[in-house]
Amino acid sequence: MRIGKKIKNLRLKKGLTQEELGERTDLSKGYISQLERDLSSPSIETFFNILEVLGCAPKEFFDEEEREQKVVYGEDDQTEFIDEERGYEIQWLVPESNENEMEPIRLTLQPHGEFKQFEPSLSETFAFVLTGRIKIKLGRQIFSAKAGEAIYFHASEEHQIINDCNEPSQLLLVATESYL
Repeated sequence: MRIGKKIKNLRLKKGLTQEELGERTDLSKGYISQLERDLSSPSIETFFNILEVLGCAPKEFFDEEEREQKVVYGEDDQTEFIDEERGYEIQWLVPESNENEMEPIRLTLQPHGEFKQFEPSLSETFAFVLTGRIKIKLGRQIFSAKAGEAIYFHASEEHQIINDCNEPSQLLLVATESYL
Protein backbone atom coordinates (compact mmCIF):
# COMPACT_ATOMS: atom_id res chain seq x y z
CA MET A 1 0.00 0.00 0.00
CA ARG A 2 1.26 3.45 -0.91
CA ILE A 3 0.63 5.68 2.08
CA GLY A 4 2.25 8.86 0.74
CA LYS A 5 -0.74 10.10 -1.27
CA LYS A 6 -3.07 9.48 1.66
CA ILE A 7 -0.81 11.47 4.00
CA LYS A 8 -0.58 14.31 1.48
CA ASN A 9 -4.35 14.34 1.03
CA LEU A 10 -4.94 14.50 4.79
CA ARG A 11 -2.36 17.30 5.11
CA LEU A 12 -4.02 19.33 2.36
CA LYS A 13 -7.46 18.83 3.91
CA LYS A 14 -6.07 20.24 7.15
CA GLY A 15 -4.67 23.21 5.21
CA LEU A 16 -1.11 22.49 6.32
CA THR A 17 2.08 22.95 4.34
CA GLN A 18 4.76 20.27 4.47
CA GLU A 19 6.77 22.63 6.66
CA GLU A 20 3.87 23.10 9.11
CA LEU A 21 3.27 19.35 9.37
CA GLY A 22 6.99 18.88 9.92
CA GLU A 23 7.03 21.45 12.72
CA ARG A 24 4.08 19.79 14.47
CA THR A 25 5.68 16.35 14.26
CA ASP A 26 9.34 17.33 14.81
CA LEU A 27 10.18 16.16 11.29
CA SER A 28 11.86 18.06 8.46
CA LYS A 29 9.96 19.40 5.46
CA GLY A 30 12.22 17.24 3.28
CA TYR A 31 11.28 14.09 5.20
CA ILE A 32 7.56 14.90 4.88
CA SER A 33 8.10 15.37 1.13
CA GLN A 34 9.83 11.99 0.91
CA LEU A 35 6.97 10.31 2.81
CA GLU A 36 4.36 11.86 0.52
CA ARG A 37 6.21 10.58 -2.54
CA ASP A 38 6.66 7.13 -0.99
CA LEU A 39 10.44 7.51 -1.07
CA SER A 40 10.71 6.84 2.65
CA SER A 41 8.76 4.82 5.22
CA PRO A 42 8.11 6.16 8.73
CA SER A 43 8.51 4.17 11.91
CA ILE A 44 5.23 3.10 13.54
CA GLU A 45 5.68 5.78 16.22
CA THR A 46 6.31 8.50 13.64
CA PHE A 47 3.39 7.30 11.50
CA PHE A 48 0.96 7.38 14.45
CA ASN A 49 2.26 10.83 15.43
CA ILE A 50 1.61 12.12 11.88
CA LEU A 51 -1.91 10.63 11.90
CA GLU A 52 -2.62 12.22 15.28
CA VAL A 53 -1.58 15.67 14.01
CA LEU A 54 -3.71 15.14 10.89
CA GLY A 55 -6.72 14.07 12.98
CA CYS A 56 -7.05 10.60 11.47
CA ALA A 57 -7.40 7.29 13.33
CA PRO A 58 -5.23 4.44 12.02
CA LYS A 59 -8.33 2.31 11.31
CA GLU A 60 -9.82 5.13 9.23
CA PHE A 61 -6.51 5.56 7.38
CA PHE A 62 -6.34 1.89 6.37
CA ASP A 63 -10.06 1.37 5.78
CA GLU A 64 -10.34 0.47 2.11
CA GLU A 65 -13.83 -0.98 2.05
CA GLU A 66 -15.69 -0.71 -1.19
CA ARG A 67 -17.63 2.52 -1.34
CA GLU A 68 -20.32 3.52 -3.75
CA GLN A 69 -18.86 5.84 -6.35
CA LYS A 70 -19.78 9.44 -5.75
CA VAL A 71 -20.41 11.39 -8.93
CA VAL A 72 -21.84 14.78 -7.90
CA TYR A 73 -19.93 17.02 -5.49
CA GLY A 74 -21.27 20.11 -3.75
CA GLU A 75 -19.93 22.92 -1.59
CA ASP A 76 -19.79 20.64 1.48
CA ASP A 77 -17.25 18.45 -0.33
CA GLN A 78 -14.90 21.32 -1.13
CA THR A 79 -11.84 22.30 0.86
CA GLU A 80 -9.80 25.45 0.53
CA PHE A 81 -6.46 26.97 1.32
CA ILE A 82 -5.70 30.68 1.39
CA ASP A 83 -2.22 32.14 0.99
CA GLU A 84 -2.66 35.79 1.94
CA GLU A 85 1.02 36.58 1.43
CA ARG A 86 1.01 35.52 -2.24
CA GLY A 87 -2.60 36.58 -2.80
CA TYR A 88 -4.37 33.40 -3.85
CA GLU A 89 -7.08 31.03 -2.71
CA ILE A 90 -7.27 27.47 -3.95
CA GLN A 91 -10.48 25.48 -3.68
CA TRP A 92 -10.37 21.72 -4.24
CA LEU A 93 -13.67 20.91 -5.94
CA VAL A 94 -13.51 17.14 -5.52
CA PRO A 95 -12.31 15.57 -2.25
CA GLU A 96 -9.24 13.38 -2.51
CA SER A 97 -8.80 14.46 -6.14
CA ASN A 98 -5.03 14.48 -5.66
CA GLU A 99 -5.31 10.67 -5.59
CA ASN A 100 -6.91 10.66 -9.06
CA GLU A 101 -5.52 11.24 -12.53
CA MET A 102 -6.99 14.78 -12.64
CA GLU A 103 -7.21 17.40 -9.93
CA PRO A 104 -9.85 20.09 -10.55
CA ILE A 105 -9.57 23.31 -8.55
CA ARG A 106 -10.98 26.82 -8.57
CA LEU A 107 -8.15 29.30 -8.23
CA THR A 108 -8.85 32.88 -7.16
CA LEU A 109 -6.00 35.37 -7.46
CA GLN A 110 -6.19 38.72 -5.71
CA PRO A 111 -5.11 41.82 -7.69
CA HIS A 112 -1.54 41.06 -8.88
CA GLY A 113 -1.54 37.87 -6.76
CA GLU A 114 0.50 34.92 -7.91
CA PHE A 115 0.11 31.17 -7.58
CA LYS A 116 3.20 29.27 -6.50
CA GLN A 117 5.85 28.48 -9.09
CA PHE A 118 6.01 24.84 -10.20
CA GLU A 119 8.97 22.81 -11.36
CA PRO A 120 8.81 20.98 -14.70
CA SER A 121 6.74 17.80 -14.56
CA LEU A 122 4.94 15.31 -16.77
CA SER A 123 1.53 16.79 -15.98
CA GLU A 124 -0.83 18.51 -18.38
CA THR A 125 -2.79 21.58 -17.36
CA PHE A 126 -6.10 22.96 -18.58
CA ALA A 127 -7.61 26.19 -17.27
CA PHE A 128 -10.61 28.31 -18.13
CA VAL A 129 -10.54 31.95 -17.04
CA LEU A 130 -13.85 32.76 -15.35
CA THR A 131 -13.14 36.40 -14.45
CA GLY A 132 -10.28 38.85 -14.85
CA ARG A 133 -7.03 38.41 -16.77
CA ILE A 134 -4.01 36.25 -16.02
CA LYS A 135 -0.46 35.69 -17.21
CA ILE A 136 1.08 32.26 -17.54
CA LYS A 137 4.84 32.09 -17.29
CA LEU A 138 5.93 28.93 -19.08
CA GLY A 139 9.70 28.70 -19.13
CA ARG A 140 10.88 31.96 -20.69
CA GLN A 141 7.59 32.62 -22.46
CA ILE A 142 4.68 34.63 -21.10
CA PHE A 143 1.09 34.15 -22.27
CA SER A 144 -2.02 36.15 -21.38
CA ALA A 145 -5.61 34.99 -21.11
CA LYS A 146 -8.78 36.85 -20.18
CA ALA A 147 -12.26 35.84 -19.03
CA GLY A 148 -13.80 33.38 -21.46
CA GLU A 149 -10.48 32.05 -22.77
CA ALA A 150 -9.05 28.57 -22.23
CA ILE A 151 -5.46 27.57 -21.53
CA TYR A 152 -3.81 24.21 -22.16
CA PHE A 153 -0.14 23.31 -21.74
CA HIS A 154 2.28 20.52 -20.93
CA ALA A 155 4.12 21.40 -17.73
CA SER A 156 7.53 20.43 -19.11
CA GLU A 157 9.05 23.77 -18.04
CA GLU A 158 8.90 25.87 -14.87
CA HIS A 159 5.49 27.55 -14.79
CA GLN A 160 3.45 29.99 -12.78
CA ILE A 161 0.05 31.70 -13.01
CA ILE A 162 -0.20 35.40 -12.07
CA ASN A 163 -3.14 37.80 -11.89
CA ASP A 164 -2.50 40.48 -14.50
CA CYS A 165 -5.11 43.05 -13.43
CA ASN A 166 -6.25 45.32 -10.60
CA GLU A 167 -9.22 43.16 -9.62
CA PRO A 168 -9.52 39.53 -8.55
CA SER A 169 -9.21 36.90 -11.28
CA GLN A 170 -10.71 33.44 -11.04
CA LEU A 171 -10.12 30.32 -13.08
CA LEU A 172 -11.12 26.71 -13.18
CA LEU A 173 -7.95 24.65 -13.40
CA VAL A 174 -7.63 20.92 -14.05
CA ALA A 175 -4.22 19.31 -13.89
CA THR A 176 -3.11 15.75 -14.22
CA GLU A 177 -1.62 14.03 -11.21
CA SER A 178 1.83 15.57 -10.65
CA TYR A 179 0.85 19.26 -10.75
CA LEU A 180 -0.44 20.37 -7.31
